[in-house]
Amino acid sequence: MVKVSVVGASGYVGGELLRILSRHPDVELASLTSRQYAGEYVHKVHPNLKGVLNARFTGEDALTAASKADVVFLALPHKASVSVVPEIIKLGVKIVDMSADFRLKDPEQYKIWYGYEHPYPELLKKFVYGLPELHRDELRSASYVAVPGCMAASAIISSAPLYRYMSDQIVVDAKIGSSGAGGKPSLSTHYSERYGVIRPYKPAGHRHAAEIEQELSRLAGKGVVVGMSAHAVNIVRGILTTTHIFVGSEVTLQDLWKAYREFYRDEPFVRFMMDRTGLYRYPDPKVVVGSNFADVGFAYDSHSRRIVALGAIDNLMKGAAGTAVQSMNLMLGLDEKKGLDFPAIHPV
Repeated sequence: MVKVSVVGASGYVGGELLRILSRHPDVELASLTSRQYAGEYVHKVHPNLKGVLNARFTGEDALTAASKADVVFLALPHKASVSVVPEIIKLGVKIVDMSADFRLKDPEQYKIWYGYEHPYPELLKKFVYGLPELHRDELRSASYVAVPGCMAASAIISSAPLYRYMSDQIVVDAKIGSSGAGGKPSLSTHYSERYGVIRPYKPAGHRHAAEIEQELSRLAGKGVVVGMSAHAVNIVRGILTTTHIFVGSEVTLQDLWKAYREFYRDEPFVRFMMDRTGLYRYPDPKVVVGSNFADVGFAYDSHSRRIVALGAIDNLMKGAAGTAVQSMNLMLGLDEKKGLDFPAIHPV
């Protein structure tokens, strides 16, 4: 059995990690930390786990929790992980970091997108970007993983097969449910203000654009600039990204099918949603809720010579906890589907 600690286990992502890990056949939970809820039973915060996980949160610091484990998940805010990771590394523990602190390979990008100088730039190269569909071989030998941002994951997965068609500039339109804002209440998440919205909240300069640029540029072999706009929409869980790639010459749907099938051959969690009939002809977040699936689809607009790449994921699963556990499985030499091979919930 692999001993696992979750630091920051009381948030939405922490709760999803516990839901998955509590049923993982090869995992023993060692420490579940929460300063706010120390001493409380887990089900007091995550009521869906009542009768599933009879454990209490501890008030242990990250280093103490990590010292009890073989693998530690850091579900901490941005800039919090970077302050504890160097000491945890000294323990020889494998790290899966859920924050943005180690996602970007170029330390200069942290000045641009996060407004600070990264204090440990030498560590950025040691972390593998935790997207198995693109970095599976690296994850198998990794000790440290940086889990992608949720909207970045959807945009990258849905458009990566098109790297041969990638123009110098692309546009990503993202729509996300309210759980993406976390569990801490604010005016923008207050029910009266959040319900019923289609609210542009970051029409330019969203930080996840940096990850999309990093990964698509690597695939395309050239610099790709991403213009990204994010919208809050009236769902709790789920992301839909629509990526627009303008091409210089005509392509066919057969070309696009070939690109996607070759890129995602035998991927366990990528599904093609391209049906000619029925209600769910294209990716829709509604049919991935609670699962680790990423649904992808595409269309071609010959009028504007535009490829439209569509991606739908559950932001708390494939956009966070699910991908994190999938990466852990690969790190440990396990079947990457372990603990994750369950369907979505429908209807929700």
